[in-house]
Amino acid sequence: MGKEKVLIIGCKTTMDDTCIGCSRCMVGFNRRVGEFERYDKEAELIGIMGCGDCPGVAIVPRMALMKLWNSKLEEFPTKVHIAPCVATHCEYKETIVKKIKAKAGCEVIEGTHPFLPENIFA
Repeated sequence: MGKEKVLIIGCKTTMDDTCIGCSRCMVGFNRRVGEFERYDKEAELIGIMGCGDCPGVAIVPRMALMKLWNSKLEEFPTKVHIAPCVATHCEYKETIVKKIKAKAGCEVIEGTHPFLPENIFA
């Protein structure tokens, strides 16, 4: 098995207005905690992508653009993680996750880091 290449997909609004830089997902990946425990030190985070905004209609074109842009680099995700902002707080989660699973071409995992403060999305 080759080196794992991880893509995180989160909520555009949360990424822009709440998480600012998505540092908790990145710290979780770097520390290999939460759903990232499965990876060895060779795994790489190759991107953090927003869903494209509600109701998630832009996620498939955004994934296609990432594939196109990364084709010359030969960098493609081997695993896609759905960030907590979508996995546990999005009213369109079912639709978004279904679209991602249909088009990702790799395993899709719901969840990233364990650093969820209480009521942050209340």
